Amino acid sequence: MRRPHIRRVAIAVAVTTAATIPGTAFASAPDGPARVAVQAASPVAAARAAAFAHASATGVTDGDTLRAKDVMTDPDGKQHVRFVRTHQGLPVLGGDLVVHLGRRGEYLGVTRAADHVVKPSTVEARLTPEQAERKAEAVAKGDAGTAQLVVDARAGGATLAYQVVVTDSDTTEAGQSSTVVVDARTGVVRSNTPNSDEFISPSLAAALRERGESATPQTGTAPGAAAPSALTGAAAAHYPATATGSGASLFAGKVALTTTRTARTSYLLKDPTRWNTETRDAKGQELESFARGKAFTDGDNKWGTGTTSARTTAAVDAQYGITQTLDFYKKAFGRKGIKNNSAGAKGMVHFGSKVGNAFWDSTCGCMLYGDGDGDLFKKPLVVLDVTGHELTHGVVDATAALEPTRVDNDGNQFGEPGALNESLADIFGSNVEFSANNPKNRPNYLVGEKLGLAQKFLRRLDHPSLDRLEETIDYWSPAAYDTEVHAGSGVSSHAFYLLAEGSGRKTINGVTYDSPTFDGSRVTGIGRTKATAVFYRALTRYMVSTTDFHDARTATLKAATDMYGANSAEYKAVDAAWAAVNVTTANTPAAGH
Repeated sequence: MRRPHIRRVAIAVAVTTAATIPGTAFASAPDGPARVAVQAASPVAAARAAAFAHASATGVTDGDTLRAKDVMTDPDGKQHVRFVRTHQGLPVLGGDLVVHLGRRGEYLGVTRAADHVVKPSTVEARLTPEQAERKAEAVAKGDAGTAQLVVDARAGGATLAYQVVVTDSDTTEAGQSSTVVVDARTGVVRSNTPNSDEFISPSLAAALRERGESATPQTGTAPGAAAPSALTGAAAAHYPATATGSGASLFAGKVALTTTRTARTSYLLKDPTRWNTETRDAKGQELESFARGKAFTDGDNKWGTGTTSARTTAAVDAQYGITQTLDFYKKAFGRKGIKNNSAGAKGMVHFGSKVGNAFWDSTCGCMLYGDGDGDLFKKPLVVLDVTGHELTHGVVDATAALEPTRVDNDGNQFGEPGALNESLADIFGSNVEFSANNPKNRPNYLVGEKLGLAQKFLRRLDHPSLDRLEETIDYWSPAAYDTEVHAGSGVSSHAFYLLAEGSGRKTINGVTYDSPTFDGSRVTGIGRTKATAVFYRALTRYMVSTTDFHDARTATLKAATDMYGANSAEYKAVDAAWAAVNVTTANTPAAGH
């Protein structure tokens, strides 16, 4: 909670619930849980009232309004309400918090992003909205939308600022949108952040060019008969109807696809059993509107050819990866969709012209896949763990909303909260592979192993520094404060691997791992299932937009306490895993470092 995030705060919010294991909070009530419950008709109202009743702990002040973004309900009745904040009607960037309630509605504690009272000295701007828009256009090199006054609480203060969304930004890889924050008094540009999370960073692309290297993935379908095209249930007398088809993918072999039958010989690549999850064709355009994508249809419910000669092939990989990701989150955690709101996920392939990347785009609320740039990446980035990684950015957006602390002029992102975001995407993206258990895409703790890179992977969780392309780090040091986010992700990814599998040498599914530790200690793992549950609970309960690696350690220890107890072997393993990557109580930085 010591470093700020720099992307816009969501204004439109949805309240969702999910059943998970019970928990407590970072900052508890001074003498334990409040003795008298806050009486309210709903958990949101109870949490809001508790936040103001315990203002010294929560940091809310006169003029603040709290809007619920999420409600998580535990089996024992405890609840965790995530809020975004406005001050005198102005959205507060970096003002998010989670209020934790007991089963009777009593206040248990709070997890907050801003460790100070958010109260700007003035709400009178010197710049006009038009001046802010011109500033935003100049820095993001695109078309500015309407400037909105906000309070920027991300850097330890409370500054009146304008927030401007700039579309067709030349500072993004494919002309996507960017959010610019401009000081409303001085005109200084405080941040310019892309609204999409890209899989291939500018620094990685630069490293590949410097080496004269390109990705040469091996693609092709698996042998064997395609899954039969069939209706689920009785013969379709009425349309639309759920149908089972087959797909010949680039990377995953032959896969079954659940589709929508719209007529006797007409099928739509839309899965009604997974909340109408759908993949569309961006038609080579830089679209950030799913509605403008072209629906994929077919006459016999057999999709793709296993080669890029058919436009539907990339869609097979995308739809397969998206549905497998949804299945992982639902099976593992009961999560119903990316936002946990029983809404389907969306994807668009053939995004832009010569785009060698894949993105989670928060403006579109969907996955975007380029076809490759013909130079560094010659095939669409529709690999399973890429999809699992990028859709996890959507899960993070819907929960902690972790963001980088700064973005440089080349579009590279820096800082521990952003690195933690990338790490969680790698952690859960790898878990998607284990959940799918596809023999043509064997699960492992490598990321991007099917991209065809010379080092045989992009990143790896067991020994992150074996990645020479992004120069990923194994251990925390003060330099992590301002490390590029993909490079910095190794700290928490390494901690996760150690928690799951332990240190030292072992072979899993044909891949040999040999995970070191900072101090030479030996760590015994608790298994991937338990480790993943600890990290998921930490994300959804105890992380906020400014969570750094030391905060993440605290969050996972809280999660382990909730699930197994503070004296459990699992709790001790979490503590040992973080110590093994040099994240400890003793070296916790001071506030405002």
